[in-house]
Amino acid sequence: MSMIRDLRAVVRPSRVSLRKETGPSSYDTTRDPATSSAVVDCAVYRDGRRVTSAGPLSPQEAMRLVRRDGGFVWIGLHEPTEAEFAGIATEFGLHPLAVEDAVQAHQRPKLERYDDSLFTVFKTIHYVEHDRLTANSEVVETGEVMCFTGRDFFITVRHGGKGSLRALRHRLQDDPELLAKGPSAVLHAIADHVVDGYIAVADAVQDDIDEVETEVFSPGRKGGVSRGVDSARIYQLKREVLEFKRAVAPLLRPMQLLSERPMRLIDPDIQKYFRDVADHLARVQEQVLGFDELLNSILQANLAQASVAQNEDMRKITAWAAIIAVPTMVTGVYGMNFDHMPELHWKYGYPLVLSVTVAMCVGIHRVLKRNGWL
Repeated sequence: MSMIRDLRAVVRPSRVSLRKETGPSSYDTTRDPATSSAVVDCAVYRDGRRVTSAGPLSPQEAMRLVRRDGGFVWIGLHEPTEAEFAGIATEFGLHPLAVEDAVQAHQRPKLERYDDSLFTVFKTIHYVEHDRLTANSEVVETGEVMCFTGRDFFITVRHGGKGSLRALRHRLQDDPELLAKGPSAVLHAIADHVVDGYIAVADAVQDDIDEVETEVFSPGRKGGVSRGVDSARIYQLKREVLEFKRAVAPLLRPMQLLSERPMRLIDPDIQKYFRDVADHLARVQEQVLGFDELLNSILQANLAQASVAQNEDMRKITAWAAIIAVPTMVTGVYGMNFDHMPELHWKYGYPLVLSVTVAMCVGIHRVLKRNGWL
């Protein structure tokens, strides 16, 4: 517990206002400046129903009610500092390593088991709407939700401006039979909510990829070479898909463990539902891997088309240089200052030379045109 004492010793300026998500049941900021400003909601649930109280509950008060009368407490926090989270970590006996991960964020999706709790990290993905994909477009925005699951408590630590769990909490409160299963029911609901978000984002990203693919393979001019697609746009989309992949791929193993391996803190009836989440996640992972491979192919095709376009340009330049070489040669010969040159003083010499030059140029042009160089 020395780590917890060190965390409590860290003093940072506390936030002075609640997040916009704070509702009537949120924790009162005037109670404890060390922990209150990060708490979005704190409630006790007994038999699947939220226990009403005279005023907002602090985490400590909520835990005392649970220990006295049963049920479990669900605490939601948004971007807490070390000082704000230290009191809650001490009250619920959270492992110092998990506490450090929850505060610092930027963690890889994972599932860790400690003596009396499970620590789960989810990466949330949100699609960023845009009128047109550019080389600087942000396609996906990531956030994080860390979950501490105990026998009689459930704590969520959220990072990022989006991904509120408020609507999810209300939906669960409308289903007392499910919520009566305890903290594991909340963990499943959050996992299902996150994976459903992945599915929606995958569909939106598919539309962006289809748009880019259509532009690459639609003929922009004669010869079938598209001039309207910037390789930087494709590369930017590939980077955003890679960010998506980093959120999805590492989460598959934790979901499989939750669905297959018996765990003391997971209700057996709830465990069956994790299998469905794992199946949906596996499907999304296949989609994302397919996106990555498809974008590789599109990028290579676009680069190949750019190379073809450059070759076509070089052929045209070479063809016109060959045509121009004829009059250049003729005028170069007759530009020499010699007295005795054929037809130099002939009356029809000048129009004859011009006619021959034009005829040769036209002939070369027709030959190059027939061979596809022009």
